[in-house]
Amino acid sequence: MIGAPGAGKGTQAVRIAERFGVTHLSSGDLLRRHVADQTSIGRQIERYLAAGELVPDSIVMDVLRKPIVTASAAGGYVLDGFPRTVEQAETAYKVAVDLGVAVQAVVHLVVPRDELVRRLLERGRDSGRSDDNAAVITRRLEIYEAKTLPMLDYYSAREQVVSVDGAGPLDEVTEAVINALDRIRALLAEG
Repeated sequence: MIGAPGAGKGTQAVRIAERFGVTHLSSGDLLRRHVADQTSIGRQIERYLAAGELVPDSIVMDVLRKPIVTASAAGGYVLDGFPRTVEQAETAYKVAVDLGVAVQAVVHLVVPRDELVRRLLERGRDSGRSDDNAAVITRRLEIYEAKTLPMLDYYSAREQVVSVDGAGPLDEVTEAVINALDRIRALLAEG
């Protein structure tokens, strides 16, 4: 799942995972769990999250490796929130090939910037997430545009990439994503 902060990646990833009977893996949830548990790695992660910066690749890969292998062995996974840069995607691809858990499809949720800001500010008020304030949101969106969007070209050369309008009603977005993934599954089944 690729999308700006607030695009609905987490919500759609959960729905996709349920629909296809696979595991939902959220890099953000895994990282925040380490922070909440005050693990040694969580204390490192906390500084990056509070500033709206990307957590270093080596830390994220360490946190994700075991859950991805476990989920892949159980039938598959929907990965939400990682990778976020072309460099991370390249590293993740090498690791995934070695582990036999390579990506088959990429879903890009497209949402206008003003809607992203509105959603994130609302989420911050509702959930109390410290990284959902105006200054951090602006920084996260700048990083997304500079570092994450270029991944679409990278993935287009390797996997099936589908872009879906993520600004619509929740159920309509889910239906569009599932329809796109069903088309990709049919293509993969044909060889």
